[in-house]
Amino acid sequence: MDTILFLAQTEEDGTLGKPALEALGGAVELNQALSGTLVAALYGVKAQPAADAIANCGASRFLAVAGEDFAPARYATDAAACEALIRAAQATIVITAATSRSSRVMAGVTHRLGGCVDTHVTGIAADSGSLTLTRWFYRQRIEASLTRTQRPWVLLLDPGAHAAWQGQGASGSVTPELITVPVNESLRRTTVRGTITPPADQQTIRPDANLLFVAGAGWTKKQKDGQTHVPEAETIIVDFLKKSKASLGSSKSLVEMSGENQSALRFMSHLNQVGQTGATPRHPKGLSACCHGEEPHTVGWRFIGERRAINLDPNCGWARGKADVLYVADAFEVMSKVNALLGS
Repeated sequence: MDTILFLAQTEEDGTLGKPALEALGGAVELNQALSGTLVAALYGVKAQPAADAIANCGASRFLAVAGEDFAPARYATDAAACEALIRAAQATIVITAATSRSSRVMAGVTHRLGGCVDTHVTGIAADSGSLTLTRWFYRQRIEASLTRTQRPWVLLLDPGAHAAWQGQGASGSVTPELITVPVNESLRRTTVRGTITPPADQQTIRPDANLLFVAGAGWTKKQKDGQTHVPEAETIIVDFLKKSKASLGSSKSLVEMSGENQSALRFMSHLNQVGQTGATPRHPKGLSACCHGEEPHTVGWRFIGERRAINLDPNCGWARGKADVLYVADAFEVMSKVNALLGS
């Protein structure tokens, strides 16, 4: 019988973020399919609020490593906490969210335990009593199904790949078993001085947004008057992002213009790039403007639910079955009208 460990770091207030609840949802379903033993393990500055929130998840044990030493995202202390929790649970399968914090440490932790690790997991299933995972290779062009016999097997579940556990509204209380992890000065050598984040109205990448707005290179090209209107394009896009709270994406050609000494949107970077060599976001809806919709870019739209595009070319890539709706129109005029309607 497998012991399935749900492993998560807590937020600053001791609660669990959405990616952690998604990983918990996957762990609960897998435990039911394998008829195994579910254990929940938490680490961070405090764990009691998170433990109470998931008290009814069906875990037979609740483990925790808590304290000020485990508040910052520091490799040495995070790795020590994860290793101690996995050993204490005697887990054979470990499921955790593929956040930046856990992704940094889980490979090293798995090596210490003599197990194996798989990252960017997008699906978990148990067929005939055996665990099988799915993940993408070659920039989301090849989907593979994997199964392994080596244990412990650590799985990092990509955010957005599984429905979040929905039982957190139920009342419950549990006292987690505290695992002691000695922290000496060698583990404190790295000091987190703080975090620097842009103001909310300057944040363009919003993973939890309902809409992904993708800008293409057409925003910087000559328009029907024979002139470029890059400053106007910047104003229109920023105004739309502020009013709609959408997340901003980009085609590869647009983000590379700054390196080619061409006029480019100042707030755009490679972090915004969507496509084969960029990100594969998971927003419910997507709207593309001034982008041709070629295959290397649209492969990044694989998990977007409803797709719409604005382009002057009725024969662009979006018109070939890659968008649900194509508006053959001028993006400057359309988005200016949209902004006016959002502001009214």
